[in-house]
This record gives sequence, C-alpha cells and structure tokens, in this order.
Amino acid sequence: MEITTVAILGGSGFVGRHVCHVLAAEGYRVRVATRDRERAKVQLLPLPTVDVIAVDVHDPAALSAFVRGTDAVINLVGVLHQGSGNASFGQAHVELARKVVNACRAQGIGRLIHMSALNADPGGPSAYLRTKGEAERIVRESGLQWTIFRPSVIFGRGDGFLNLFAELASVFPLLPLGSPDARFQPVFVEDVVQAFARSLERLESHGKSYDLCGPKVYRLRDLVEYVGAVTGHRRPVIGLNDMLSKLQAAVMGLLPVKLLTLDNYNSMKVDSICRCDFPFGIVPCALEGIAPSYLGNRTPRARYQEMREHARRQAQAR
Repeated sequence: MEITTVAILGGSGFVGRHVCHVLAAEGYRVRVATRDRERAKVQLLPLPTVDVIAVDVHDPAALSAFVRGTDAVINLVGVLHQGSGNASFGQAHVELARKVVNACRAQGIGRLIHMSALNADPGGPSAYLRTKGEAERIVRESGLQWTIFRPSVIFGRGDGFLNLFAELASVFPLLPLGSPDARFQPVFVEDVVQAFARSLERLESHGKSYDLCGPKVYRLRDLVEYVGAVTGHRRPVIGLNDMLSKLQAAVMGLLPVKLLTLDNYNSMKVDSICRCDFPFGIVPCALEGIAPSYLGNRTPRARYQEMREHARRQAQAR
C-alpha cells in the first residue's frame, strides 16, 4: 500500500524536527503529536504538509484517535533520564511502545518505524538500555511491518550532546570527566533521518533492525577536547577513575537539572559503537565536517563577526 500520511510521536524533539522536514520535503503529509503545540509551532507549523496536534500519547484512546487515518507510524519518543518530562523509562519506552502497537492494530495501520538505541537489551547494564530493549521486543512481536533503528549518540545543530560540552567548557576553567575512556561512534542527525525516510516504503526493511553509527570511534575525552578546540574554550580535561566517575554521576544525578546520572554511567559501561555498514547506501558524515558549522559560532571571533553582521543589517533596515 502506498504511504501518503505519516503519524509521528516525538516529532517536536531534536530528531523529530529533522524527520518532519525531510518527509515534508518528499511530499508526505505528516501528523505530529506534541504536549506543547506553542513550543512546536515555531519549527513545524511553517511546513505546509505538517499538522501539529496537541495530544497525550500516553492516553490509549487519544493515541488511537491521533493515528486514525494514517498509513504509517513513527515512534521517536525516548527519555535519557528517569522522570524526564514526567515520564519514567518504563512509561516512555515500554508502556508507550505497547500502546503504539495496540493503536496501530486497532486502526489497521500495518507500518511501524521505531527509534531504539545502540546496545538496547533487556539484560543491559542500565535501566535506559533495558527498557529500550524491552520496547524492541514488543515491536518485534507485534505482527506489524516494523523497522527498528538503533543509533549511537546523535549529533547536529541543536543536539544535547556536543552542545552540552561546549556550554560546560565556556563556564568552567577545567573539566573533571567521568568515564573518560567510554567509546562512542557519533552519527549525524541528517544521516539518521535519511535512513528513516528511505526505509518508509522499502519492503526489504520490514522486520529488520539497523544499527546507525558514524564513520569514526572516539573516546569521551577526545570529544570533550575536540569541542573545546572548536569553540575556542580549551580546558584541561581531568579523567576520573571508575570510583570517582560513579561518585560524580551519583552527585550530579541529585541536581535539579540532570546532566549525568548513575544510569548514564551504567550505560557507558558498554561502548556505543557498531561494526556495520550504514543502510540504504547512505554514506555517513564525519563529525569533523559538520560540528564546526554549529559549534564554531561560540568562538569570540565568530561572535564578533555575528555582531558586525547584525549591526550591518540594522543599518540597512533604517
């Protein structure tokens, strides 16, 4: 069956916004569920084929009504910290996956694309990875035409990964870093969303899961030092041993703003890397070719140039 209308859960988030832009550009009608329509409208409402709808996706009746009349559902919902956005890992990952599957069955929607995470496993070392793994099991046993994507950490303009390091480097004179040797294979957000878009109507992707990684492996220490160099905020990075890394995570997990938790520490016990080709013929972009374009504007020189350009535009407007 031809797919013309797609329902997206998590469409107003970092990855979701990019997915919406790509699908709209390819002519799909897109229906986005969001808790806060006002927040989402700046990025999404200008897209002519995207409808942003305020809906509680955790309400089974509301969710079923939201997906009614669509041809495919993409579930991008996920939380990095227990209790983020008033949702626990179990609620956001496991329970919602079950509700999405039930809604698809109730409305006769056969196609489901699900965002998981690299190393998702019901027996994994962290609650995040365990609940992601349990959600995968629900999707795999759904009887639907499913596809699962399992990315490593995702970077790109507006990400919460490299931008976090940039913010910390701009504030602190040195950076005590827990789990400095944890390994990641960061993947560009545009490569991830291209995989989603290309899989949508490809029969060969039904019943398959794909690990998504960039072309290069980095230690966490390498990434923090790289961000400091790109932003002009080089800072000494003090790698903590395992005991101090765990203590740092425990203390930071008590703060109102969760930058790091014990569950994150446990997740980093497993390297977030994969040894496979990127699917659908996509050649993944190198981090060094992308990150400077959005991190570089944090340097003093870039800010000066931005101020000059702003002043020039103001003068022309007079």
